[in-house]
Amino acid sequence: MRKIREIAIEKALLFSSLITIAVTVGIVSVLAFEAFRFFSEVSIIDFFTDTQWTPLFTDKHYGILPLLSGTLLTSFIAISVALPIGLSISIYLSEYAPKSFRKTVKPLLELLAAVPTVVYGFFALVVVTPFLQGIIPNLSGFNSLSAGIVMGIMIIPFVSSLSEDALHAVPTSLREASYGMGATKLQTAFKVAVPAASSGIIVSIILAISRAIGETMIVAVAAGQQPRLTLDPTVPVETITAYIVQVSLGDVQHDSIEYRTIFAAGITLFVFTFFLNTLSYRIRKKFQEKYE
Repeated sequence: MRKIREIAIEKALLFSSLITIAVTVGIVSVLAFEAFRFFSEVSIIDFFTDTQWTPLFTDKHYGILPLLSGTLLTSFIAISVALPIGLSISIYLSEYAPKSFRKTVKPLLELLAAVPTVVYGFFALVVVTPFLQGIIPNLSGFNSLSAGIVMGIMIIPFVSSLSEDALHAVPTSLREASYGMGATKLQTAFKVAVPAASSGIIVSIILAISRAIGETMIVAVAAGQQPRLTLDPTVPVETITAYIVQVSLGDVQHDSIEYRTIFAAGITLFVFTFFLNTLSYRIRKKFQEKYE
């Protein structure tokens, strides 16, 4: 009977794994098939070189660069906010905070990741944007700056929690050796603990960037829906995810080339996130082999 239960559990776990693989293959297959149909009508060279994205206008252009620039701009602002704050929090919790404080604060910090992103989007629109307009008078009502800042707040738990776990895993003997050589706690934190945990910290940063690139509701609500090739954070922009939402919920006819643009944009986004996730896996594996 015990052997039968173990076999049943093994088969159930195998079935769950196969479902995950099947769903992934299905998503990639749909994206690839529809993107292939799109690129059979639109030149892939124009797709990556044209500086205008107006598939819903009379004068149609299918250059993905404006959407890419909006995506990368908001993601850069987000990681510029999340990286220093998240790393500071992780270093404090790991190296300075009492254990009781760490056990209390860390779960509370991770609650930020549980807040619905649409709430973050409205917070950016009705709180952060008016505040920034008091500092930057020419700031548009929809802009990438407020969307990026709030997105950075949202991904702080990704950086702080994963980085703190990496720092917490650093052997105590390394810290004690550093103290024995006369180093201060600050020197030990930044010259011993952080370098030893660098693989986990880098992975947390890459995963946070992937999360920022794939964010939808914050940029859809607060950044505007005006695709433009710009690095100016004070004007409205549109990201890949916001465009997909716009077309999916609009009146665009299904099976038209305008509708298939969301699959071309989607597979571009998939390639970006897949590359970043693969990079994080390679970095983690490289450091694991180095210290084994």
